[in-house]
Amino acid sequence: QVRLVESGGGLVQPGGSLRLSCAASGGFFPIYVMGWYRQAPGKQRELVATITRGASTNYADSVKGRFTISRDNAKRTVYLQMNSLKFEDTAVYYCNAQFQLEDYWGQGTQVTVSS
Repeated sequence: QVRLVESGGGLVQPGGSLRLSCAASGGFFPIYVMGWYRQAPGKQRELVATITRGASTNYADSVKGRFTISRDNAKRTVYLQMNSLKFEDTAVYYCNAQFQLEDYWGQGTQVTVSS
């Protein structure tokens, strides 16, 4: 069983930056594909970015060039650096860990972009 705890969300002005962190406990962290997803009010949850055990990354088109996902296997943590934030980035951001049939989610952290 893997437990994921996100942190780093908050209120930021348009154009600002935030860094989200997701700390994992349990399981063998390096094998998991780690991801960040988000859900805005009234919308479905959507992929933001993923990173494999080999550090290959994948991004939603809406965040390419602005967001960077990274992982530190020694710290069992995955990060999401968010720059040039826009109003439409406002959402609850969820951390995800996947390996074969295993699929774990964090509780989410709120990111609000507002002037």
